[in-house]
Amino acid sequence: MKAMVLAAGLGTRLRPLTNTRPKALVEVAGRPLLEITLERLRCFDVHEVIINVHHFADQIIEYLKANQNFGMRIEISREEVLLDTGGGLKKASWFFLEDSKALDAPFILHNVDVISTIDLRRMAQSHAEAKALATLAVMHRDSSRYLLFDENLQLCGRRFVKDAKDEIVRSSPQPQPLAFSGIHAISPRLLPKIKEEGVFSIIDVYLRLAAENEKIQAFRADNYEWRDAGK
Repeated sequence: MKAMVLAAGLGTRLRPLTNTRPKALVEVAGRPLLEITLERLRCFDVHEVIINVHHFADQIIEYLKANQNFGMRIEISREEVLLDTGGGLKKASWFFLEDSKALDAPFILHNVDVISTIDLRRMAQSHAEAKALATLAVMHRDSSRYLLFDENLQLCGRRFVKDAKDEIVRSSPQPQPLAFSGIHAISPRLLPKIKEEGVFSIIDVYLRLAAENEKIQAFRADNYEWRDAGK
């Protein structure tokens, strides 16, 4: 299984720690976030990873070199301008399309600042069984923004708490608000469907595809530990 680690952000919520280093190299319990993420991916038999970089990009490249890429095949997607999650994935899409025999195998998209015990193998299995385009690890917790899912756990909208208004893209009698964890299982079949250009969020892509009746589903991760270490 392949993966992409999102590590290009400026890490503004972690300042002053990120004034001289990228967020990916901020340490938790003596270990950089990037190392924690890569070793966790490797535990789930992920051996090929692409990492997008921007802020102090050369520090990340040198860190990987010094650690022999942790025994993995690692490619770098350098962003001269931050492309957000959707634009970043689109730029790196070649990595997941290079093997025509593996187009049915899902890959993991993982924020570098997320630390969790979510079972990525089980999540990928759920994704494959549902034949979804994307599966999002979500949970019931307090958040400033939520994704909305219908009774079949299919994406149908989103909610920003401060706006007190739902954006509904597919009808549902009682949308269920769940907080997104920053971990996705994605089918390479989704990549040619990304029509957006430039800087854009992958969530906007998901909402557009859900409106077109494509299957964007939830993976309930309530029973796992999870922390956003990006602030």
